[in-house]
Amino acid sequence: MSRVGKNPVSVPDGVEVTIDGAAVAVKGKLGSLRATIAPEVSAQVDNGQVSVTARGDDKRSRQMWGLTRSIINNMVVGVSQGFHKDLQIEGVGYRAAVEGKTLTLDLGYSHRIRYPIPDGIEIACERPTAIRVTGYDRQAVGQVAAEIRAFRKPEPYKGKGIRYVGEYVRRKEGKKK
Repeated sequence: MSRVGKNPVSVPDGVEVTIDGAAVAVKGKLGSLRATIAPEVSAQVDNGQVSVTARGDDKRSRQMWGLTRSIINNMVVGVSQGFHKDLQIEGVGYRAAVEGKTLTLDLGYSHRIRYPIPDGIEIACERPTAIRVTGYDRQAVGQVAAEIRAFRKPEPYKGKGIRYVGEYVRRKEGKKK
């Protein structure tokens, strides 16, 4: 039995959840999101709460039960509060700047990297070595942060590169004389 799926999703004020068959639409102050739920589960809105139930008792139904509840919860939280990922840049001369709808990165390559910022995502650089990715779609925020990190992953000898805030990079010792 799913421990996640049993809990209903509470809908805060200012958020509107609409369920039409297998389509779930969530609208809030930050934006609107749509998702299609699996046929193994059903969802309904009652008294400001969304409850998800499994239609069967097989393994796939139980898996989709908790997953669907998490997706709906992330949609509700996203349109009401939003999500963010923080990245930090380590390395001499490594920096980032936002110019209009483009993130410009200097990461020790022979050229600057220009990353176009997708719609629904905001990127801010409080310092030249700090990047904050914000948005209302949790999947999109994580994807953009992962793409930025992939330009220069942290290396294990000096720790240079782009890493998530709080990420531990295991360091190696290096050569000995």
